Amino acid sequence: MNLQNILQLGIKELRSLLRDPVMVALIVYAFSLSIYTASSAMPETLSKATIAIVDEDRSPLSSRIVSAFTPPYFMPPDMINTTQMDILMDEGQNTFALDIPPNFQRDLLAGEVPAIQLNIDATRMSQAFTGNGYIQQIVTSEVSEFANSYRAAPDLPVDLTLRARYNPEMDGGWFGAIDNVITSITMLSIILTGAALIREKEHGTVEHLLVMPVTTIEIMVSKIWAMGLVVLVASVFAIVVVVQGVLDVPIQGSVLLFLLGTVLMLIATNSLGIFLATLGGTMPQFGLLLMLVLLPLQVLSGGLTPRESMPDVIQNLMLLAPNTHFVILSQAILLRGAGLSVVWPQLLALAAIGAVLFFLSLARFRRFLR
Repeated sequence: MNLQNILQLGIKELRSLLRDPVMVALIVYAFSLSIYTASSAMPETLSKATIAIVDEDRSPLSSRIVSAFTPPYFMPPDMINTTQMDILMDEGQNTFALDIPPNFQRDLLAGEVPAIQLNIDATRMSQAFTGNGYIQQIVTSEVSEFANSYRAAPDLPVDLTLRARYNPEMDGGWFGAIDNVITSITMLSIILTGAALIREKEHGTVEHLLVMPVTTIEIMVSKIWAMGLVVLVASVFAIVVVVQGVLDVPIQGSVLLFLLGTVLMLIATNSLGIFLATLGGTMPQFGLLLMLVLLPLQVLSGGLTPRESMPDVIQNLMLLAPNTHFVILSQAILLRGAGLSVVWPQLLALAAIGAVLFFLSLARFRRFLR
């Protein structure tokens, strides 16, 4: 290989990318606004949920229940009547509607078991699932304290000390931020190299390269380092500016060690992008292949759900995918502060998978140029 040829061909790829405003906009969006919105738009904890209350009892107990729903978990309750309850929920204005029946306090003090109706808009799945438990706990606590005429913490036979390591505030956005950076790296590295190859074929510049004194491996390596450099720089921006700066997520481990793993990941995914481009040949076909590849990589790699919850066959099969090892490596370094002594098996696996994908793509790329 001629290093000068690889350098010049890579610079050509970068210039070609800069002349594509749509692709540049995609890179900027994927490593900035996409990470921010995906990490903060759907928190796992309940936040500012809308609730309406129908108070047909108008008693001290019902007033205590109404006053217990406060920010930041709930918005101040809207006091409505029974005719408004279904209408407002149909219009999507309230996620929860609580109906306190008449004589609720009187029946409770008489030793009966009165019922409270709770309506939930289950189309807002994240808030509906979490808020249901919050509301039951709030109502049960207020009723119990009112019936016992005192407020006190229960006496437990065991002193349970809770220590939440790596994420003391239980903020789901911390996990989401790192996971979305991993997703952007995987997606863009495959798309950029594959699109660059198909763009050259559609513009007829591949034939120009074939008559130049360059080899197939030089052309392929130039695409890998050029597109990999773009994704690597964007990853540094995402970690330093978006994750640490804007989202205020503390990075526990070494960013340089994470970037080393990113480089190995980019070799594998860039090679995969070239392989898919040679299979597709056109942008529509390449897009369909991306759907078949990216979805399993994102869903089954352990980024969205723990790998331990998947069948053993899926766990073992996904060990052949570079994204699985990159997710383990990234979470260990960035969230738990792991060092080289912990993540070296993932680095070794990424290097091996990257080498296999590189030579498979090179063989396919040579047939593609004939």
